[in-house]
Amino acid sequence: MRLLFLGDVVGKSGRVAVTERLPGLVSDLKLDCVVINGENAAHGFGITEAIYQDLLDAGCDCVTLGNHSWDQREALVFIDRAPRLVRPANYPPGTPGRGAALIEAKNGAQVLVINVMGRLFMDPLDDPFVAVEREIEAAPLGRVADAIVVDVHAEATSEKNAFGHIFDGRVSLVVGTHTHIPTSDHRVLRGGTAYQTDIGMCGDYDSVIGMDKTEPLRRMREKTPGGKLEPAGGEGTLSGIVVEIGANGLATSAKALRVGGVLEQTR
Repeated sequence: MRLLFLGDVVGKSGRVAVTERLPGLVSDLKLDCVVINGENAAHGFGITEAIYQDLLDAGCDCVTLGNHSWDQREALVFIDRAPRLVRPANYPPGTPGRGAALIEAKNGAQVLVINVMGRLFMDPLDDPFVAVEREIEAAPLGRVADAIVVDVHAEATSEKNAFGHIFDGRVSLVVGTHTHIPTSDHRVLRGGTAYQTDIGMCGDYDSVIGMDKTEPLRRMREKTPGGKLEPAGGEGTLSGIVVEIGANGLATSAKALRVGGVLEQTR
């Protein structure tokens, strides 16, 4: 199986990058499964049902979320009828939606997608390590799931790093989201799990993590209230990781993918 994971889609710039480029990538790279973090897709904050559907129509197989899951209030309602939309699994019991989804990939394989939120420097939700353990016990690799993807939406690189080592050999991919800047440590760990501390974002990198520079720079210098944060509107970069997964569900290679915008291009 060849799987593509794309980082946080930020605003219109990120959405355009995905909808214009992803269909061609699915064809050119012969992608069997595409997972996208969409928690910033609606003008930088949350996701709407229409945007969720647009991502699926472009070739995405599953959309993950994070700390902005509920910024668009409609998500609290439509998530229950969106089986390929996954919010963090370590939200408290009773939270709408699901923290994991077993989806059918384009080649018919069963892919378990798990989303958790870190606790360092973020809202202290339930234990994310326990949440991942619970989900992979319910659909173990090689017996129920042909591949398992874990999106760790977290601030601290150390916490994301720990996830990679703890679940090495038990899942296909552990990838970090949330900080919007791609790290250069993509690799296959010793146990066969593909890993990257942060996948970056799909959006305009001539920005402050996807937002137009004017207001963030003013806030940092003046420390006073001001205007709203607005997504940057320049050409977006598609930022992700392509993972080759063997018949045993473990990774055989992990390659960075960056297309468009101001970052160095890699295919």
